Amino acid sequence: MRRPPVIAAAAALGGSLATYGVLFGEAQLARRAIGVTEARPPSADGLYGPDSPVEPLRLLVLGDSAAVGYGMDRAEQTPPAMLGMGLAHVLDRPVEVRSLAVVGARTADVLDEQIPRIGDYSPEVTVIVVGTNDVTHQVPVRVSARQLERVVEELVALGSEVVVGTTPDLGTVRPIKQPLRAWAQKLSRDLARRQSVAVTAAGGRAVSLASLLGDLFRERYDVMFGVDRFHPSEAGYANMVSVLLPAVAASVGGREAHATARDLVKPSRRWHLPLRRRPAPA
Repeated sequence: MRRPPVIAAAAALGGSLATYGVLFGEAQLARRAIGVTEARPPSADGLYGPDSPVEPLRLLVLGDSAAVGYGMDRAEQTPPAMLGMGLAHVLDRPVEVRSLAVVGARTADVLDEQIPRIGDYSPEVTVIVVGTNDVTHQVPVRVSARQLERVVEELVALGSEVVVGTTPDLGTVRPIKQPLRAWAQKLSRDLARRQSVAVTAAGGRAVSLASLLGDLFRERYDVMFGVDRFHPSEAGYANMVSVLLPAVAASVGGREAHATARDLVKPSRRWHLPLRRRPAPA
């Protein structure tokens, strides 16, 4: 016997409310498990590479905590520093790094707050990692992707190459319990796919962090995540940079630089470069 429409609707609503209640409860537990700290890593801004009369390549980093290097104690452990060292090695050219990334930033923050702070820096290449906070704050996927497209458009208009590391796979974060983790994985992967389309349409290069690193972070969870079990460890950040660097090198140095970068940094291996950091000129 078919249920009367009113009863069926009520049953559906009750199921939706129950599901929402479970997800909300799991979200609260995840926040408590992950925790929050005001600690920030030291700034990685500066010059990387050998002393050289060659004009430094200007590298800008935008985005959220993954771009900042949240959880690290030393500047050289952070993605901006690793990108500066790696790119200087690949291109055999000094690299000036400036990071405007902010912990907790959403794509709207990159567009409305970080882009205006560029000023007269004139980056030659920009690396962006953003999306996780859009998922955790329930920003609609289409809205977030469109905002990212505008970010890339503005950077391209400034004359910058743009490389975007799309939203990582949140299904690898164990403090997020099921069924919330499965839902977070779906949303993060949906957003990453839309980000890739938006970035390409705006003239940038997209690197799928979920596709390239998801299995590694899932299988080597104890190594790839930091003490809060949400943000990456130093090894996790190094692996993120390892998949970003070839695209960054190719955007400014062509195929030869891409091949060199690909051989230099291999996912799942720690890598160190004998390059020093110098203070950026005033």
